[in-house]
Order: sequence, then structure tokens, then C-alpha cells
Amino acid sequence: MIKIQVNGRNHELSQDLASTPLLWVLRDKLKLKGTKFGCGKGLCGACTVHFNGNPTRACQLPLSAASGGQVRTIEGLSENGDHPLQKAWIEEDVPQCGYCQPGQLMSAAALLASGAPVDDASIRAAMSGNICRCGTYGRIVRAIKRAADEGGRA
Repeated sequence: MIKIQVNGRNHELSQDLASTPLLWVLRDKLKLKGTKFGCGKGLCGACTVHFNGNPTRACQLPLSAASGGQVRTIEGLSENGDHPLQKAWIEEDVPQCGYCQPGQLMSAAALLASGAPVDDASIRAAMSGNICRCGTYGRIVRAIKRAADEGGRA
């Protein structure tokens, strides 16, 4: 059995899934549909989750490599959608089509949790692996700054 913790809950999964990307384990086995499939190559950031506190492309991480680790998905960001980033996303009207937003939020949450200064340069660096086909980058930057200003470093 492969043991992982996802959003604070322990799971034991079949060894048969060892080579399956974490993305598909989350979506198909654990029924956590918030993490999205984008490119399957780790280039777009739609599948970003936190693995042991670090932003990670779930499409590139086989379940075997996640064994014993802690995973946080968009569903684990907050139970009620009241994380400062989620609130700021709404206030800044960030989503357009919304497809990339879970990955965007998870990358932004990792930046805020890191304790690094939140400025244009750190935001660009933290978000550089996340693509938004709708081009809402300006709103994303404003939302991250808003969340940081409102104490969203959790």
C-alpha cells in the first residue's frame, strides 16, 4: 500500500497505482476534481498542488514518489472558500474561464506561505509556471498583493 496524506486526511492506495501521476489519483481515486489537467507535461501549471509544502505539478509526480508525503489541493486551501487569496480573487474579479485558477491559487498560496516579500518580482517568479489563456495576469497580481496586504500568509 502507498500511504499519503491529502488535505489532512490519510489515504492508503494500491501499489498498482505506483506509476500513476498524482493528478489522476486525486481526480479519479480520491474524487478531488479541483486539480485540473492542462498539458500533461508540467508546463502550464493547471495541476499545481502543494507537496510537502512546495508547489508541485501533479501531472509529473508519480504516486510512488508521493508516498509518505503531504498533499494539499485547492479543496484543502479552505473549507469555506474564505482563504484570503480566494476572497481577493473574487474582489479583483480574477477568473474569466476559470480553468487555470486552481493552479494559479495554489502557486500564489505557496508564495504567501513562504514569507518572501510580495512584490512584482516575487509574484512574477512564483507564478512564472502558470499559464492563463484568458490573460488575467494583471488581476492575478492585484489579487495576490491584496491577499498579502490583508494578512493572507497562511
